[in-house]
Order: sequence, then C-alpha cells, then structure tokens
Amino acid sequence: MMLHVHQIIPKTKVEGPGTRACIQVQGCPIRCTGCAVPFTWEEDGGFTVEVVQLAEQIVRDPEIEGVTFLGGEPFAQARALAELGRIVKQKGLSVVTFTGYTLDYLLQSGNQDYLDLLSVTDLLIDGPFQIERLDTSRPWVGSSNQRYHFLTDRYLYLKERLTEIPNRLEVRIMPDGRVLVNGLAETKVLEDLFAGLL
Repeated sequence: MMLHVHQIIPKTKVEGPGTRACIQVQGCPIRCTGCAVPFTWEEDGGFTVEVVQLAEQIVRDPEIEGVTFLGGEPFAQARALAELGRIVKQKGLSVVTFTGYTLDYLLQSGNQDYLDLLSVTDLLIDGPFQIERLDTSRPWVGSSNQRYHFLTDRYLYLKERLTEIPNRLEVRIMPDGRVLVNGLAETKVLEDLFAGLL
C-alpha cells in the first residue's frame, strides 16, 4: 500500500508528546485560510512511499516513542495511515493524528477508513485552522477552536497539563543549503528568526 507524503521527519520533539517520527502527508481538500503549509494542499506534489517499508524505517529508531500524522490532511489518506498506525502500534509506539475535520464529523461519516485511522490513534487533534481565532497558547495547535481528544489512555496524563507545554520550533539546515522549519510559532516569531538570514 502506498502513501503520498510531503515530507518525513525521522525525529522531532515539536510535533506531539516526546520524541516522534513525523509523517506530513501531501494533499488537503480542506484548505484553511491562513494555513501555514499551503504547499501541502496539491495532490501532485510530494512523493510516494510504501507503508510497510516506512513502518520498518520508523521502528528502527529506539529513541522514537511514536509517530505523528499531519498534513495536508491525514484523513484524505486514512486507509494507508491506518495501516501504518497498526504496524507501529504493534511495536509499542503511539500515534498522534492531526485533522482539519472534527471528531464528530469523522465518527458520523460512516467511512470505515476514517474509523480505522481513529482506532489506532492515541491522541487526535481536530478542527480546521481558523485565522480569526489565532491562538498558540496551547501546544501543537494554532487556533482556539482546535481540540484534543484522548482516544486511549496513552497520553491522558497530559490532559490537565496542556497549558504547561510550550510550542517550539525546530530549524534544520540541509546539506543542499535549504532551511527547513517545523513546529508552531506565530508569523512574527518566524519573521524575527529569519530577519538576519535574508
């Protein structure tokens, strides 16, 4: 089974609890106004990977406690991500999934692929980014309408501590000179960060 991805971050500490692998999928039907990653919207970008091979790559790293699925829109590729989630969960890893849909919508959709992805997700972070409700005071989210759903007990201990977890950025300088940034920050912070580099 193939998965269409924008990028794979083998190890990150800013896309969910602990040290995680991050799979940023390519393609998004929601396309929120003010989205920080509009380059992930089009389905013809990115590249494809085989799910089993990707899972093998992820579970090789003993420092990884889980994998994060973000977008684009993960539920646009729910079947492949559910399969990837099943494999990594069998190896004891956790799954965090971001979505621009709401949990209620996903549950009521009757879409078995959606339900399968939910069944392997420990922490679901739902809701479209709403620029008029910009709020980065909570970890991993950009607007106040977005919600955390603890679908298993794995991260339930975080429920009362979310406001204590800061948003952070990771900046990587690639061998070819590209600068890659992941994590969450307001536009002003990013502008200040890169002001001296331009």
